[in-house]
Formats: sequence, C-alpha cells, structure tokens
Amino acid sequence: MAEITTIARPYAEALFRRAQETGKAAQWSEHLAWLTSLVENEQFAGVISDPRLTREQLVQFILGLSGTPLDSEAQNLLIILAENHRLGALPAIARQYEGLRHEHEGILDAQITSAYPLNEGQVQQLMSRLEKRLGKEVRVHVVVDSALLGGISITIGDRVIDGSVRARLEQMAVALKH
Repeated sequence: MAEITTIARPYAEALFRRAQETGKAAQWSEHLAWLTSLVENEQFAGVISDPRLTREQLVQFILGLSGTPLDSEAQNLLIILAENHRLGALPAIARQYEGLRHEHEGILDAQITSAYPLNEGQVQQLMSRLEKRLGKEVRVHVVVDSALLGGISITIGDRVIDGSVRARLEQMAVALKH
C-alpha cells in the first residue's frame, strides 16, 4: 500500500501544479475520476493486465471508447502512465490529487463510519457541527460498519473521533486489565 502511495504522489503533485497553472482543477478531477472508474472496473482490469496488448494498443483502446472525455493533456498522462506500467496507480493518484485540491480550497474530507445507516438530516447535522468545530468546509462520505455495534467514528485526515460502542468496550477492557 505504501508503495502505490509513493508512486502516485509525484504524479498527483505534478497534476495539481498543472491544474493550478491552467485553472482546470475541476476538469482534472473529472478526467481522473473517469480514468479511475475504468481501472477499477473488473472487466477492464483484465485488459490492463493482458500481456498480449502493447502499451500503445492499450492507450488506443481507452481513447477509442465512446464518450472518452479526455483532453490532450489527460491523453498525455494516460500515455505516460501506460508506458511506465502505472495505470494501476490511477486510483491512488486521483485520491492524492483530490486531497491536494481540497486542501488548497480549504475543504476537509471526512469519513463517517456508523453502525447503522444515517438519514440525510443526521448527516447534515454532523457535517454542520464539524464545519463549525473545524472552521472549514467539510465533505462527508458515510460508511456503514455493523462491527461498531453502535455509535459513529469520524476520520478526517489523520484525526479520528471514535464514539463507537466498540471503542468504548475496548477502553473498558483495557481499564479492567490495569
């Protein structure tokens, strides 16, 4: 995992710098999202790893897909990644790019993990409390994990606010051992 992050970082940073120079941050987000959706598609993953295809053929295949939304710079990125056998790094590149973009725009990404599904009102309430507490815009992604037993856990970057029942039980177990 650390290796793919290390591989992705220079690409993401270069893309972010280029997006800043050209004023096309949102467009790069779209390009990266589209390319990532291809790479993460199970059927397409077989095409990427097919040793019978040359890198040129792979690029031409991708560019030949109907509705390919890539401009010339994004096509160049695709060619570079294919030549360097780095197409599999696209999801990590996209995540890091979005992280840089959101940091630049003063936006924090938060993952809310809940034991049970949250309704829109609950999500909005949590989001507004986080924004008030952190003084920045917060975008949330909600994940349901029944292993929490109850409550929620919020992850923002390297910060974790864990109010889950599972975490409280673990704290009690540690306290009882000492």
